Amino acid sequence: MQISELNLTKRRLLGGIAVTALGALLASCSDSSEEKAAETKTAPAGEETKPAAEKPAETTPAPAEAPAAKVEVPQPDGTVDMAEVLKPGTLPEMAMGDANAPVKIVEYMSMTCPHCANFHEKTFEAIKTKYIDTGKVYFVLREFPFDPAATAAFMLARCAPQDRYFPFVATFLKQQRAWAAPADGDVRGAMLQMSKLAGFTQESFEACLTNAKLAADVTAVRDRAAKDFNIKSTPTFLINGKSYSGDMSVETMSALIDSFL
Repeated sequence: MQISELNLTKRRLLGGIAVTALGALLASCSDSSEEKAAETKTAPAGEETKPAAEKPAETTPAPAEAPAAKVEVPQPDGTVDMAEVLKPGTLPEMAMGDANAPVKIVEYMSMTCPHCANFHEKTFEAIKTKYIDTGKVYFVLREFPFDPAATAAFMLARCAPQDRYFPFVATFLKQQRAWAAPADGDVRGAMLQMSKLAGFTQESFEACLTNAKLAADVTAVRDRAAKDFNIKSTPTFLINGKSYSGDMSVETMSALIDSFL
């Protein structure tokens, strides 16, 4: 049996024994007959037995750390007139950051889009801290619902107090599966329960979702994006006149933003 095999066997049999005790046990098992004879040899009379000189411990140099891989900046899908993009539409803008920031980002997203949910859960907060809160990015979120459930969720976000719009959207995206695809199939009931946590009552919930003008305004935001800016999928980011579609990691979006600074 090789030492490594013996070591594995001992660890399996003696799992509760301390590593140091197991190490001593293995040392005795791996001694050769010549080593044992040397240890038991009696020194001539009058001579002092000297302990064998210890061999210097061999050290393995630590491997050099590989340089961090450079993050590739995504290529744009196309270009847009950013001045036109930043003109308000049928609804008040929901924005964060300094409107005079050097980088301006407009995100079109859907509340039932898993890729949008992933971006806002894993990437957005880091980007907010690094760029929006530091005055480097002006960020606008716009509605691009793909289905009635997404339209309804955006309507509820708009019916919430304006300073609660982003937290409402973040909560709905984080719990997307719970209300967009509930086990019992009752999407409306699941949305009501989620909305109650945000302060809605049954009455205010119903009033919001039966507001025909609000439904038309949310739809108009989507239709304008598709017609004027060629938005076809979510999430899509319009950044300083260029269009980028798809979810992005913190590293990828950071590299993209940095390329505009």
